[in-house]
Amino acid sequence: MLSSYAIDFGTSNTVITRWNSATQQPETLSLPGISLQLSQNPPLIPSLLYLEDANQGKVIVGQTVRDRGLDLSSDHRFFQSFKRGIGTDIQGFLPELDGRIVSFEDVGECFLSQIITQLSSSLHQEGGPTGIESLTLTVPVDSFETYRHWLTGVCQALPVEQVRILDEPTAAALGYGIADGEILLVIDFGGGTVDLSLVQLEANSQTGTKPLGFLLKWGEKSLGKSSGQQVKIARVLAKAGQNLGGSDLDNWLVDYFVETQGLTRSPLTTRLAERLKIQLSQQESATEVYFNDETFESYELKLNRKGFETILQKHQFFEILDGMMIQLLQQGRRRGIEVSDINAVLLVGGTVKIPAVQTWVQQYFDSDKIRCEKPFEAIAQGALQLSQGIEIQDFLYHNYGIRYWDRRNNCHNWHSIIKAGQAYPMNQPVELVLGASIENQPSIELVVGELGADTGTTEVYFEGDRLITRQVGGGKTTVQPLNDREGARSIAQLTPPGNPGSDRIKIQFWVDAQRSLKVNVEDLLTNQTLLANQSVAQLR
Repeated sequence: MLSSYAIDFGTSNTVITRWNSATQQPETLSLPGISLQLSQNPPLIPSLLYLEDANQGKVIVGQTVRDRGLDLSSDHRFFQSFKRGIGTDIQGFLPELDGRIVSFEDVGECFLSQIITQLSSSLHQEGGPTGIESLTLTVPVDSFETYRHWLTGVCQALPVEQVRILDEPTAAALGYGIADGEILLVIDFGGGTVDLSLVQLEANSQTGTKPLGFLLKWGEKSLGKSSGQQVKIARVLAKAGQNLGGSDLDNWLVDYFVETQGLTRSPLTTRLAERLKIQLSQQESATEVYFNDETFESYELKLNRKGFETILQKHQFFEILDGMMIQLLQQGRRRGIEVSDINAVLLVGGTVKIPAVQTWVQQYFDSDKIRCEKPFEAIAQGALQLSQGIEIQDFLYHNYGIRYWDRRNNCHNWHSIIKAGQAYPMNQPVELVLGASIENQPSIELVVGELGADTGTTEVYFEGDRLITRQVGGGKTTVQPLNDREGARSIAQLTPPGNPGSDRIKIQFWVDAQRSLKVNVEDLLTNQTLLANQSVAQLR
């Protein structure tokens, strides 16, 4: 069996686990110098990076950044909460360091590569293997396809034999070790995102089934299973997600003290706000002292739980959570699952330790169903199960559609062709018939898009040097085009040219086992096959 590791790359903290073949249990690793070791928490690696040299990729990561005080200045070489910027259209400032613009994708790649390098070095010093053979990475449930493509590119450069990805809520369900057949609600509330998922863990009676999960990289060695071990299937039933997390709460606290005490926004005040938030998870009131070394003034920052909840209410925090819960439960009811059918509610991520969040969950579910004993480790430990005989069956999270010209509103709009919740591989294709729109039309183009939720969107942007998010709009569908580029839009060359008034081509859409959107295109005039089994886009 390969030596198996898993990494839960989080917005605020990152967790590394490995499978202990002697105890047949997962264990959380501490990397010397970069892990934060606190008595009340497992070893955590703060998701922080200081870029010393952008051209050579020389970086400092994790707890070392804090120990050296590199996070307390407004130095543009310091990065935090960078995960939430990967794969998004960021508004605002991106720094130019050492003669090049540094993107969040660059920072994320440097961070993960450094983590892998230090992990390999630590294993070698322990007398273990010189490299990592099997690695599973977890991804947010609401990430767009660009995040997965970025992660694929990062993994190709890693000195790892095999790499898989698994969505974080499914990993959390596996990490809690829930019994077969139970229906679970996983609430994953970390530093940058909140994800709600209904998951069911089932036994697979078929023997010899290989463990699955989405493979990013596959070496020559194969994954083995313990003899006689029964393969299990983690089936995702419903999902809902928002780009909202603990770092937003930190920013809200800073804003509160700016308004009430004239505090200056800075990395230091953000850290103090985070400390207050953590203290309030353990006690009724909290105090921190801030000293301004420019004005030589000191401030005593005080807050109790009631005041904290008032701040959350001001930012419609609970309304956002309620909207997500309603969306998820509606998806569940369409599958015949009522609230009473949910056997357990699993809380993961540091933000779930906030008493107000736990109270919000208790409004929907009985306390004896709610579990919160391993909020930091469940995801990384569950991801290890991919190498221990777990098969993942999932469905597409987003709707996918094609762009068309809306004559009534005189603008482009989108027609959904594959609905969220569609299992894959698809047994039956979706058919669409199209005609020419102008005289002597030489070709037909098709733009495929990934359609976001139409219940409001989250905008990621800069305010000063802070990367934050906010809820914008409502009832407007956000779209991320997947093939809107030169050479990728054309699906049919028409010979002879097409004319309006009659159907010209028939298209069949389907999704294969690798989440690839495939098409067949037939010319109805000439009865010729123009495209067969052609990949148009990679879906989530």
